[in-house]
Amino acid sequence: MKNYNPQIHNRRSIRLKGYDYSKAGLYFITICCQDRINRFGEVINGEMILNEFGLIAYNEWIKLAKRFSNFELDVFQIMPNHIHGIISLLPVGSGLAPDPKNNDAPVWSGLAPDHFDEGQPQGLPQPEPQQKNPSISDIVGAYKSLVANGCLEIYKSRDEVMGKFWQRNYYEHIIRNELAYNNISEYIINNPIKWEEDKFYMK
Repeated sequence: MKNYNPQIHNRRSIRLKGYDYSKAGLYFITICCQDRINRFGEVINGEMILNEFGLIAYNEWIKLAKRFSNFELDVFQIMPNHIHGIISLLPVGSGLAPDPKNNDAPVWSGLAPDHFDEGQPQGLPQPEPQQKNPSISDIVGAYKSLVANGCLEIYKSRDEVMGKFWQRNYYEHIIRNELAYNNISEYIINNPIKWEEDKFYMK
C-alpha cells in the first residue's frame, strides 16, 4: 500500500457479503457532505480550521466513545467536506482494543487525539442505551444524524435553509493488518497537508 489511493480502497463495494460489521476490529470510515459542499471550515497552510459546523462534527465524533460501549477513539480528521476516521470496535464491556498485529490479542489503545476537549458545550440528545453490539452502520448513522441535527439548529436560528447535509451512505474499509493501519493513519493525518490533491477537494 505504498501508493495508497482512497478512491480504490474506500469503495462501498468492498464490503464483504455476510461479514458481521458489529465484530470487534478496526474500520476505516469516510463520510461525505452532500455535493461535496465545504461545510466544516477550510484548510489554511496545511491545517484544518474548523468553523462552528466543524466543531459540531468534531465534538460528536469524540462523544461516540461515550455513546457506544464498543467504540474506542482512534485517528480521525474533520476535513472541509468530509470526515475520515478509524473506528475501533471492541467486544462490549472489554475495555480493550484489537491489536492490528494480532486479531486474537487485544491491547490497551492510547490513540485518541491529544487535542481532545470535553469542555465544548454540547446540548444534543443522548441516544438510548444500547442493548446489543452496535454495528458500524449503527454508529455512522447515529453520528450523521446528530451532526445534521446540531447544524440544523444553527441554520434555523438564522432563518436559513440547510438542505440535505450528508451524502447517502458512507465508505468503509476493514483494516486487516499493521501495515494497512499505519498507511491509513498516515493518510488521515496528512489529509490537510495534501488537501488540494484530494479526490474530495472543492474550492
